[in-house]
Amino acid sequence: MSRSLNLAVIPGDGIGQEVVAQGLRILSAVLPQDVKLETKEYDFGARRYHATGETLTDADLEQLKRHDAILLGAIGDPSVPSGVLERGFLLRLRFAFDHHVNLRPSKLLPGVETPLAGQPEIDFVVVREGTEGPYTGNGGTIRPGTPHAVATEVSLNTAFGIERVVRDAYARAQARPRKKLALVHKNNVLVHAGHLWTDIFTKVGEEFPEVTTEYMHVDAATIHLVTRPERFDVIVTDNLFGDIITDLAAAISGGIGVAASGNINPSGEFPSMFEPVHGSAPDIAGQGKADPSATVLSVALLLRHLGHESEAARIEEAVSADLAERVGEPARTTEEIGDALVARVTG
Repeated sequence: MSRSLNLAVIPGDGIGQEVVAQGLRILSAVLPQDVKLETKEYDFGARRYHATGETLTDADLEQLKRHDAILLGAIGDPSVPSGVLERGFLLRLRFAFDHHVNLRPSKLLPGVETPLAGQPEIDFVVVREGTEGPYTGNGGTIRPGTPHAVATEVSLNTAFGIERVVRDAYARAQARPRKKLALVHKNNVLVHAGHLWTDIFTKVGEEFPEVTTEYMHVDAATIHLVTRPERFDVIVTDNLFGDIITDLAAAISGGIGVAASGNINPSGEFPSMFEPVHGSAPDIAGQGKADPSATVLSVALLLRHLGHESEAARIEEAVSADLAERVGEPARTTEEIGDALVARVTG
């Protein structure tokens, strides 16, 4: 565990500016006095794109590479064509820094409402592969703009890429009390990629005899996430299916407003990036209405990744207690929630 933390800060667009400010307050408040926090802010997102036409350059990557971790607020703005910032910044950074583990905890906290009946126990983690699948850009279009246009999106799956994310998921499952791991795919139709995933999942499982496993088709998984979410402990899946089921997981556990995520490079060769699941919400930007809880929980993931376990736990306990006490209380501003969380982690 390092006694310094050199953090790249990317507030980004919309409410990202507001929620990141509160995340940094809680981070500063919870760190031990002998841990030196150094931050450098980067202006990535819509403003930079409009000013320069750039999203993320090679020089930017070289600068970001020097940090221990990255905290991101939100990227996205309706004034920028769809896909420009997503591919030019988010996906480029993910591939350049080999963020092959996308980590999405899903836990129903006290005081948080779920659209599901009966307040079920929800506490699972989705480990989504982040650098393969159909998001690699392997495909193209011929005869565009004509009645005979053809478009292809090729899903890229390698044994190397699958094994490392599956192994990560097994390790996370083994470290949790229930020690359960589910592989989610569609191997009855996507037979080539699906069977490669299934075969590797089974083989790696031989090294983790304490972990109970199951396979589930993705369509069945969406049903069980809604009807029996308590059955899940750790889920491992590919890039596309993971993108879909993690949003469903966030929805059933209180919404994306309280959902944290991490884009992890487990080897530490490159800095990992942590961000709330929600978007930039330009319609409420600058109004102090954004809940910073998801960003603060992302800070907890960041700290745990860097070895600051007790500090991460304090943040999670503070957010849980704050959410539990909101029932029936008037709405607070972004800064007021930040004030309350700072008081809890320092009290």
